[in-house]
Amino acid sequence: MDPIASPESRPATLRRRLRRLLIGRPRDLRDSQLFHRLSLIPFLAWVGLGADGLSSSAYGPEEAFKALNEHAYLAVALAALMAVTVLLISAAYRRIIEEFPSGGGGYVVASSLLGPGAGVVSGAALLVDYVLTITVSIAAAGDALFSFLPLSWNEYKLAVEFGFILVLTTLNIRGVRESVMALLPVFLLFLVTHAVLIGGGILGHLPELPSTARAVRDGFAEGTATLGVSGLLLLFFRAYSLGGGTYTGIEAVSNGLPIMREPKVETGKRTMVYMATSLAFTASGLLLCYLLWQIAPVPGKTMNAVLTERLATGLPFGGTFIVLTLFSEAMLLVVAAQAGFLDGPRVLANMAVDSWVPHRFAALSERLTTQDGILLMGAAALAALFYTGGSVGYLVVMYSINVFLTFSLSMLAMLRFWGRHRRTRPEWVSRTVLFGAALVLCVTILVITVYEKFAQGGWITVVITCLVIALCFTIRRHYRRVTLELDQLYRELGELPQSAKPAKAAVDTIDPRGPTAAVLVGSYGGVGIHTVLNIFRVFPGHFKNLVFVSVGVIDSGEFKGEHGVEDLRQRTREMLGNYLSLASGLGVPATARMTIGTEAVEEAEKLCLEVAREFPHVVFFAGKMIFQREKWYHRLLHNETALAVERRLRWMGKTMVTLPVRVQTARVR
Repeated sequence: MDPIASPESRPATLRRRLRRLLIGRPRDLRDSQLFHRLSLIPFLAWVGLGADGLSSSAYGPEEAFKALNEHAYLAVALAALMAVTVLLISAAYRRIIEEFPSGGGGYVVASSLLGPGAGVVSGAALLVDYVLTITVSIAAAGDALFSFLPLSWNEYKLAVEFGFILVLTTLNIRGVRESVMALLPVFLLFLVTHAVLIGGGILGHLPELPSTARAVRDGFAEGTATLGVSGLLLLFFRAYSLGGGTYTGIEAVSNGLPIMREPKVETGKRTMVYMATSLAFTASGLLLCYLLWQIAPVPGKTMNAVLTERLATGLPFGGTFIVLTLFSEAMLLVVAAQAGFLDGPRVLANMAVDSWVPHRFAALSERLTTQDGILLMGAAALAALFYTGGSVGYLVVMYSINVFLTFSLSMLAMLRFWGRHRRTRPEWVSRTVLFGAALVLCVTILVITVYEKFAQGGWITVVITCLVIALCFTIRRHYRRVTLELDQLYRELGELPQSAKPAKAAVDTIDPRGPTAAVLVGSYGGVGIHTVLNIFRVFPGHFKNLVFVSVGVIDSGEFKGEHGVEDLRQRTREMLGNYLSLASGLGVPATARMTIGTEAVEEAEKLCLEVAREFPHVVFFAGKMIFQREKWYHRLLHNETALAVERRLRWMGKTMVTLPVRVQTARVR
């Protein structure tokens, strides 16, 4: 018996009907094309992940242009360097995708090439970064949306932004593809309106280009005379660094490879090209338009709103174009928040697998989404939005620091990688130049941003990131202590009896009518073995049969491709085979039952009820770690599956015994 059970039908309560309406029905794990149906083609990946980079053109170029003050003539050089930076960093991440085809985000790259310490720094920075990705995108969306509404309506802006975050949280719990498809029309509208805006802005001033060129040349000469070359360079690089928000979404594509359609590497690289070219064109084009149209900040309006109104006022359908352009910009910023909801929980899941954060963040919901991670990102974004009052300038400063910390660590890691492979890979020279140049740019932006903006909000990002890092080390230390204790327990069990006969031979001697002990096991190790031995120590000579019950839980570490479910099934079978061999060595007839699912408690309940129908005189057993001094955080760090299953089975009139496994968590250095 090896079913892949579909979720059990339950009474259609009001709560259940609302949940189905908002989130949708559970995914059917029996569908062999499930991953194919959920994965994204390059264009949809560009919408879901690349929109984060493209949308940064709504605030990144504006922050850079404002920093130039009266030296706006530097916008030409700034636009050129901005385009080069986008293309350079994206080219570096395309190479990272090639070397890390399962997902080349900053956490994975730094952990693999620089060690766990650098990895957790990068991971913590990314977590804070993705929370701020959601917050700054939604705040900028609110600014853009309210730019063409009456000024008196601004008092409702924060409430609308809160609503956007709640809607996105719900959409992402439903699933990645659903959330992307729902936002696709907005993305297309942004592409069309902004292509017209930038094209019209530049073409409309073609006759004035010679005079603009002379003004730029004269302004540069005057600036050199008053500030000197070094002073002008400092001003230029300060503006360049403060526009660092322009590049913030580039990494999202490489981090999101697991949700892309096969071949993932080619899909990811193509998505990166779409994102980089569109961002370079939009960001640089807007900077040039600011200069050509002599745009200056206006209270209550974004500079893009001012530019759009200047360009379209008086033209046929100009009013409609203004509304569509600003609306699409606002809504694209909402789409951009998707990157935080898509990649933030994925980073959490990767860190959970490595025990830096609670393991529950690697669990998938019945919709195959990392629901706990999505809820955490949404809640944290709401808190950040409330704290900052939706101030985009404040948020961009907080946002950019961690982005370039992660960029810098990734570039440094890849430099080290190519240094190690310089004798075996002929392309190492060009790759070293690429990652070296990218590292210089990223470190430059990081240092200047921290120096310039530390007292204006940057310190908050630094402090919060340090706190997250410290928390990660504390959680990792706890898991290591528990692992050492369980390993010690396994060693104390000594030489275990194993049968030389095939494990299946024991099935023939089972009497279903006899007293049966059904043991819930998750892995072959100290807890499960200790539970089996304790059954016969506490109830000597009573039980005549053993049934091992296991649920292969699909988490984010398992669900990475079409073969993930089958691989998990095979490993679960092998694990149960070890228990059958143990039972055979003990001389006890035994068999096993298993299923695969995302919800361990619900699947275990259904499987246990099936076992109870087959073995009428069954008692269920499970082992549970018991700490000498129970702390409030133990429930967060360790699942309560055994107790949850016990409550459900008792309600159904079945007997279950939870046997304690004592864990003292000795001190770990």
